[in-house]
Formats: sequence, structure tokens, C-alpha cells
Amino acid sequence: MAEARMSIHSTAIIEPGAELGADVEIGPFCHVGARAKLHDGVILKSHVVIDGATQIGARTIIYPFAAIGAPPQHLGYKGEATKLIIGADNIIREHATMNNGTVAGRGVTQIGNGGFFMIGAHVAHDCIVGDKAIFANNASIAGHVEVGDGVFLGALCGVHQQCRIGSYAFIGGCAAVTGDIIPYASATGNHARLAGLNFIGLKRRGLPRSVIRDLRNAYKMLFADEDTFKERFERVRERYAGCPEVMNIVEFIGSDAPRSLMTPRR
Repeated sequence: MAEARMSIHSTAIIEPGAELGADVEIGPFCHVGARAKLHDGVILKSHVVIDGATQIGARTIIYPFAAIGAPPQHLGYKGEATKLIIGADNIIREHATMNNGTVAGRGVTQIGNGGFFMIGAHVAHDCIVGDKAIFANNASIAGHVEVGDGVFLGALCGVHQQCRIGSYAFIGGCAAVTGDIIPYASATGNHARLAGLNFIGLKRRGLPRSVIRDLRNAYKMLFADEDTFKERFERVRERYAGCPEVMNIVEFIGSDAPRSLMTPRR
């Protein structure tokens, strides 16, 4: 990586071994560890700590008092060489925390591109977060959680370890999520239950009305009262085989996963 045109405040501490790309800006009282790698255009505003074997993607901006790449909050962690990899063009606001992986898990925590992590957001060990995810203030995900592309997590919501949140799902504020949430769905409450589809998100993505109609009908069929869930699932898979968005839900449900599937309230 080139080291030209860097701007590093005199009070910042950059440990020997840290790799800094071109146009990196490091503000007052930041601390960048020896195993950190900051790609081109990364900005650390001030008082930011980058610890461990952490990679920060290009043009990511991190605000004061964020702690990135700290050891996992896991009693079995004994200092093993695990990682945190953050993609490009993310915004990470004040007091956000993102932890490295564990050897008992994937060994790496991974964040996609273009995400927005608001004040106090937390990403625990071994999580996978897709592109353009939004974590509102103090939204937290526990270890081994998988969050798809374009997911919105409301303020103060909490996601139980090993849950999966399907792409473009919406999680309401203060929701307590203990089950897997299918793609495109909306979940609210404590404990959270499905509350339908995330129609606002679907429209913002520009999905055709015909696709939204297929998703609505498939959702109703999946969670109807008659027959068994397996029978309804098979009908959806056969009837909407030509709709990729419905097939995303079918594949999500059909995947082997440790947590149960979240369903609507009865």
C-alpha cells in the first residue's frame, strides 16, 4: 500500500507494523494497533481504537470513541489470532464496537460494504453482516449472527446469538430477536414476531409491483392456518419457482440452521 498524503495527528499512536493506505486521516488521540490494516482513504476522527488483526476497507469513516477489533466477549477466548474484516465505504459512529472472531467460531467477524452503524451499535464475534446494513442507535447482535444485505435494525434492538436475519428485513426498535427472520420481512416486539413484509424497503429498492405481489401472496401462503408448514412450504416452492425473490425466502427457510424460524403472532 502507498503511504503518500497521509494525515496523522501528533497525539495519535500508530504501532510499528500497522499498514496505512494512501490518503488515510488519523485524528487526535487515536490508537492503531500493530496488526491493523487501514486501506486508502480511511478516516479516524479522534479517540478511535483499532485493535487486533483488523482490516478497515477504503473510505470507511470511524467516529470518536469507537472500539474496533477488540477481543471477543467470550470466556473461551485465550488470545488466539482471529480477525475482523470491515469492507469499504462504511460509516461507524460514536461508541460503536466490533469484535474479532473466535477459534470456536469462524475465526473472523466480517462486515460488508456501505453500512451505517449508528451510536453504540455492537457487532459481536464471528458475525457476518452484508452490504448496506443499517444499525440504529445501540442496536446489538450477539455472536455468530448472520445479517443479510440491506437489513435495517431499529434502535435498542437485540439479536440472540446464532440467529439469521434475511436480506432487506426490517427489525423494529427495542425488538428482542430470538429466531431467524426470513428475507424481506418486518419483525417487531419483545419478544419479536413477524409483522408482515417490509413493504417500505421493497418499494425503496424499486421492486416491480408484480414481484411485491408474489412476495405478499407467498408470505400469506407460508403462514396460513390450514395444513402443515411443510405442505405450505412445498406449495410456495412449486408455485413461485420463477420468482427469484420468493426463492430467496425458500432457500433461507430450507437452510440448516441452529435457531428456529420466527413466525407471526396468532
